[in-house]
Amino acid sequence: MSSDGASAVKLSPGLDEVLAEYAEYLRLGRGRSEHTVRAYLADVRSLLRHFASAAPEANISALDLAVLRSWLAAQAAAGTARTTLARRTSSARNFTAWLVRTRRLATDPGARLVAARAHRTLPAVLRREQAVEAMDAAELGAAQEDPIALRDRLIVELLYSTGIRVGELCSLNLVSVDKHRRLLRVIGKGDKERSVPYGRPAADAIDAWLQVGRPQLVSESSGTALLLGKRGGRLDQRQARSVVHEVMSAVPGSPNLGPHGLRHSAATHLLEGGADLRVVQELLGHSSMGTTQLYTHVSVERLRAVHDQAHPRA
Repeated sequence: MSSDGASAVKLSPGLDEVLAEYAEYLRLGRGRSEHTVRAYLADVRSLLRHFASAAPEANISALDLAVLRSWLAAQAAAGTARTTLARRTSSARNFTAWLVRTRRLATDPGARLVAARAHRTLPAVLRREQAVEAMDAAELGAAQEDPIALRDRLIVELLYSTGIRVGELCSLNLVSVDKHRRLLRVIGKGDKERSVPYGRPAADAIDAWLQVGRPQLVSESSGTALLLGKRGGRLDQRQARSVVHEVMSAVPGSPNLGPHGLRHSAATHLLEGGADLRVVQELLGHSSMGTTQLYTHVSVERLRAVHDQAHPRA
């Protein structure tokens, strides 16, 4: 059956129950965010519908490597992108490993599942001087002590100074800031906590925001949130992204970056400055060294581009 046909298949009560229990495991057992849970469940639901389309009465114990491969093959034939196929392969592996742990499967078919590797494109990053220009532009905008300008300066300073994710930024509370040691207590993926240092310019931005900016926006809905929206509620990720894009637009020739671009830039500049890869891994909250190593490739590509442009025998 085609991928489109399988999407219309209704799951049996038994498969629905398995899916519901897996969702509970992701939320409670693994501490995944609701966004991540939705993505995982969409992939697994697609797999189970494909499984049910071929064998409507089959029990989950009949899920095997042939089913996994045919599911991926159907999606590849439908033109699914390699990056999506790679993600769905990972989702399937996590699911079948859980099935083995919960004794629904005797052996793990996902352990032998191989998909085409996703092409990893090098992320756009700011040059050091562009980063300085962006921070200077945000600081200049905050000179009149407008609360929104003070907040926007703090947003870009913290994202670039620490390399934290935009979700981690928006989740910061007043108690997350250790001003004495210049550290942020950040809750990352999987509810893992880490401490991240920030620089003196970010410290100045925090002081200005807490002393002048935040008191002008605070409301009953503010709670303990460090960063606030215009109406006094906790800053959301969409607002933070808009702020970063607006600040970047003030820097001539800079790539159109959002918060993740500042994270990429922070990691790249740390490594170019001689930081140890494991230290950068800890700062960024990466569970895998392989994810952090991408930034070494960025640095090499930048070095090669400069060499090609500047060396007389390049």
